[in-house]
Parts: sequence; C-alpha cells; structure tokens
Amino acid sequence: MLSPLSRRNSIKLALGALSVRYLAADESISPATQLPDLTRRIPSRSAQALRGSQFAESVLNMDRPQREQAILSQLLQGNLPGYLRKLVPIKLSFEPGGGNRLAATIFVMPEYLAIGSDSDFLRIPMNLHTAMAVADQFSCLLPTKKIVDAIYDQSTCHFTPQPLPAGPQMTSTEYYRIHNAMIDKQSQSRGFPLGPLVSGHKKDVVLTNRLATHPGQIAIYGWHRATGAPIQPLSTVHGAGYGHGRRPAAIRPRHSAGSLVGEGAQRRGNNPRCSCLAALRLLQALTAAKAQMIVRMTVLVHHTAPMPIRRTPPAPVLMSSVSIEDKPATLHLGVA
Repeated sequence: MLSPLSRRNSIKLALGALSVRYLAADESISPATQLPDLTRRIPSRSAQALRGSQFAESVLNMDRPQREQAILSQLLQGNLPGYLRKLVPIKLSFEPGGGNRLAATIFVMPEYLAIGSDSDFLRIPMNLHTAMAVADQFSCLLPTKKIVDAIYDQSTCHFTPQPLPAGPQMTSTEYYRIHNAMIDKQSQSRGFPLGPLVSGHKKDVVLTNRLATHPGQIAIYGWHRATGAPIQPLSTVHGAGYGHGRRPAAIRPRHSAGSLVGEGAQRRGNNPRCSCLAALRLLQALTAAKAQMIVRMTVLVHHTAPMPIRRTPPAPVLMSSVSIEDKPATLHLGVA
C-alpha cells in the first residue's frame, strides 16, 4: 500500500502524462504565436529583483529548507532571466509500426532554471517539491529521460561536463556558485550566446514512476558526454546537488481535441478517442526503456489494440489514459 505522499506523487505524474495529449502538431499555428501563450503564467521580473550574485549571498548561511523556500519565492515572483522565457521547440517522433509515424512538438526553456537577470544569474538546483511547484505555477512539466535525450540531440551548443569533487559540500550554496562560474567561463570561452538551446552542463531532474515508491527523492538523468552518452543513468538514489538542473517543458494548450499528425496516414480529425490513444502511444515511445508489454486498466474506457499470441508485442499495448515511464519489466499491471 502506497503512502499518501506516494499516492500524491503518482497522481501528479499521471496528470503530467495525461497532458501529453495536447502535444498535437498544428502547422497552421507558428511557434511565434504559441510562445506568448505558453509563458503567460510566468510573472514579469521586477526591476528591484535580486541579481543572481545577490541571491547567492542572501542564502549563503541558510539551512536547506530555508534556502528551498527562498528559491521557490524568487521563481514564483518571476525573478528569472528574460532569455529563459523564449522557449525553444523540440520535435519528437515515434514509429509504432504499420507505416504510421507520430510526430509532435514541445517547447522547453533554452537553459536550466536560474535566478537573476540576463547579465547576472545563478543556475539554481532545487528539490523535487520546489521543482514541481514551479513547474505547476508555470503550467509546465519536468521532462522524461527520453525527452532529455531529444533536447541534447537538438541543442545548438553542447557543453563539456565539469564535475566537482564529491562530498557533503555538493549541496552547498558555495558549490552552486562555483559550478555556475565554471559554466559561465566555458560558455564565454566557446562563444555560446544566451538564447539558443544548450545542454551537457548539468544533469536533468526528470519524471518517472519510480518516484511513486521513492517519496521525497529526486529522479536524475543526463549530463551527456560529447558522444551523446549520459554520465548519469536514471537514478533516484541521489539528493539535490550542484550538478542538477531543472528545465521545464511547456505544451501548447488546445481547446478542442485533435489527433497527432500521422505522416503517411490520414488525420483523424477532432476525434478525442483517437487523439488520446495516439498521444499515449507517443508518450510510451518517448519514455519506455525498451520494448515491453504495458497494460493499464481504467473503468468503462478501454482503448484496445491487436495483441500478438504468445509473444511480446513490438510496441506498447495501451488500455488506459495514464501511463508514463516505469522500471523496465516484461509486464506492468496497474489501475488508472
């Protein structure tokens, strides 16, 4: 039996998965017209807001709970650099078989969450509760590990990872400042401007169903090398540290249900049943660690798919409206 906190985590992750149905591509609406709508929940930055260096100094002697509250307060007040509000499109696709290709676009911040102005900001790690509260307020989601891979593949600029020595100081504000300065120095030496999509300089905090059985912990993944291979596999055994970044992903709201674009296939029009199923299939492709059979059951609503006899299906078979990444296994059973 899951604890109340575990159940709340499960519900929040499930709601995040459901939101993917709004990833439907709509070529009639350009990214330029979508972005103001996606960032409308982020408050404007006050002219009197703390700069990044001032914030770091203000929390230097705080304990971790006090610092988390200060981080949350600053971000919810809109104290983040202006360039982070200029979201970048990430294209996602999946070929489930049968010749139909599912494609979608999400929008992500070009860099990790930071506190301060464009000229003086601090990339700021935070715990899961803070990260989720900020994402909720901004109407965004945290990414999955496969979305993190897509971000790295589509980034304009790739940093070289710069780990610091391990130890208790990894969660200190001083380590946050040191690592931030190292990233700034590398960015300047390599001529990386503010605004284009960048990656490789931090691990990502990601969504995974493992959090339902690991309450109070963070799931991290990434910190890719130049080869594209991550230093950090998906893990929930670490706490918040200097090398962790939070990059919210935004999805364009749709006021009428539509289907994902199936390249080489007809559009299904405004059929919410088809739209939901297509979006869920894409979500599974983006989050499943490997081909596996996944069964979810929901009351009175079933989306059936062909089931091969005595063998694992080549793609997930979905029977529900809720399903996101879980531990790799041959069979998952659950109640939505």
